[in-house]
Amino acid sequence: MHYGSRVLERLAPGAEPSAYERLEIDPLTPHFGAVLGGVDLTRPIDDELAEELRQALLEWKVVFFRNQTGFTAEHQLALSAVWGSPEPNPFFPKTETAGVSRLAKDAKAAGNKNIWHSDHSFMANPALGSVLRAVEVPAAGGDTMWADMAAAYDNLPEDMKERIEHLTAVHDWEPSWGALMNDEQKAAFRRKWPRAEHPVAVRHPRSGRRTLYVNEPFTTRIKGLSDAESRELLDILVLQARIPEYQVRFHWEPDSIAIWDNIATQHYAINDYYPRRRVMERIAIAGVPLS
Repeated sequence: MHYGSRVLERLAPGAEPSAYERLEIDPLTPHFGAVLGGVDLTRPIDDELAEELRQALLEWKVVFFRNQTGFTAEHQLALSAVWGSPEPNPFFPKTETAGVSRLAKDAKAAGNKNIWHSDHSFMANPALGSVLRAVEVPAAGGDTMWADMAAAYDNLPEDMKERIEHLTAVHDWEPSWGALMNDEQKAAFRRKWPRAEHPVAVRHPRSGRRTLYVNEPFTTRIKGLSDAESRELLDILVLQARIPEYQVRFHWEPDSIAIWDNIATQHYAINDYYPRRRVMERIAIAGVPLS
């Protein structure tokens, strides 16, 4: 941690800002997060618009739409297809629409996503991104925050970058999701979902930009280090997501949509609305091996 200014770059080194003909871009910060406008996502997405959507997400890492009246799960699937195929979360409740998970929280099922994390990092091929739509939101509260993990990497001291350059971390679902299971259930899930390993600092599969890739609930240890060394280093690295200069916060309204790059960001669902009701539907986009 340090005081003072930080290096906050929107783009990978050498990349140029994109020009947009179809999308209106309203940045939430100069380097991270933007509200997009000018399009109706209930209408078919043609190739030109799809390319602008891909460029906007690559450039801003998390993008938002508001006032998408009539946007359904089928529209959500069509939107996520701009980036790839849906990848269901094995632990999330399913909906009638294949590939869509429903996250309903209220007095009977309190929110428990209020920890900085990256979706599906416990998988061998973590999700490239996610598309989340607001189905029902509380009158107040229930915001979501995202952290730019490329900025987190950029601002590490040089000796820390050298230290983590060739390190690999183990990611596992059991410390979090496994807490809700008995031994038999855990054994069944373990056969299908073994522990995964990813570089501590990955190269983004599309931009090539270096990104810090460890998170609190799923990264359990760093290979090649003693337990004490691993814990000490992880404690430093996971704290980087909590630095406000790397963050953006979005207030949900009815018919809002968020799309985020799951490799370049982490997110945190703020659980300040209990016992009021909040219902979201999410699609994760299938990923690739990280290097």
